[in-house]
Amino acid sequence: MIVQDVINHLEELAPLAYAEDFDNVGLLVGDKNQKITGVLVTLDTLESVVDEAIAENCNLIVSFHPIIFKGLIKITGKTYVERVVLKAIKHNIAIYAIHTALDNALQGVNDMICNQLGLINKRILIPQSATIKKLTTYVPKEEAENLRTALFEAGAGNIGNYSNCSFNKEGIGTYQGNIDSNPTLGKKGETHHEEETQVSVIFAKHLESKVIKTLISSHSYEEVAYEVVTIENKNQNIGMGMIGELENSLDEKDFLTHLKSSMKTECIRYSSFLNKPIKKVAVLGGSGSFAISAAKASGADAFITADLKYHDFFTAEDSILLTDIGHYESEQFTKNLLVTYLTKKITNFAVVLSKTNTNPVKYF
Repeated sequence: MIVQDVINHLEELAPLAYAEDFDNVGLLVGDKNQKITGVLVTLDTLESVVDEAIAENCNLIVSFHPIIFKGLIKITGKTYVERVVLKAIKHNIAIYAIHTALDNALQGVNDMICNQLGLINKRILIPQSATIKKLTTYVPKEEAENLRTALFEAGAGNIGNYSNCSFNKEGIGTYQGNIDSNPTLGKKGETHHEEETQVSVIFAKHLESKVIKTLISSHSYEEVAYEVVTIENKNQNIGMGMIGELENSLDEKDFLTHLKSSMKTECIRYSSFLNKPIKKVAVLGGSGSFAISAAKASGADAFITADLKYHDFFTAEDSILLTDIGHYESEQFTKNLLVTYLTKKITNFAVVLSKTNTNPVKYF
């Protein structure tokens, strides 16, 4: 098994196409074709984590956070980031980061928080938009069905509960060009007229490269004309944060006790009590102040996140209980999620859960 094989499994869970634009995800260090001896899963990739990978004979580190976030213009070992990269390269250890791709996954970071809290009736808090695309092309009528079948096999046409979704507009088209790859369609230099039909299929945006590759390999024309457009949508299965419900309402103090115990946090910062029961709960792992308005709009009684600033707490405005449980604490179970997932997918070598606590924040 090679690094790319593990990447393929990870992208089934959390396709990188759905990561946030600002993020740096994917293979950050190493060769995708390198054979694997073992996988170490961590929240952060620090020098101590690389040392742990060496000790465990793991030459691939799957990290939630990317060690390289801003551009590196020098790698001299001056910073902790540079030292990690140098040590990983020296020991032929690849580093893959999944970060906001897993944040946006239906069974990702926020689903894990919901499970820890025992929330039910879960749904995405901020659905991601523009996740569906439509491909339109023209093909000789007698080839249309075979092309549609090939595109469906590549994953096109499967959106939500619908499968084999396509559009077909019959019509007469004209193809002009230099064609010599298929003698039945005309000789090179000739202007060829062929009765065509329009074939359109919709697909999830992370499949775009595969769908286009299939189109080109399955189409009889040497030069394939096609158009890909983005369809506006709000994807209920992809997006930031989640909202769910406690099976039984809790008063605010009991809710904080439950939160502290379930998320194994030493400290919770919170806004003023509203003297009302907590039933509906919104969650967003990591820095989530941007989602306060969405949590309020969803009707949540409480919002669990991290990295709230002083003035963020004012935005509760006596309508929601805001809780900051700490960045590390909100994401700490992510590595367990990844180990469980990869262990089910891969059985012929070790997937190791890192024992290194990478939390840079200490409490006194």
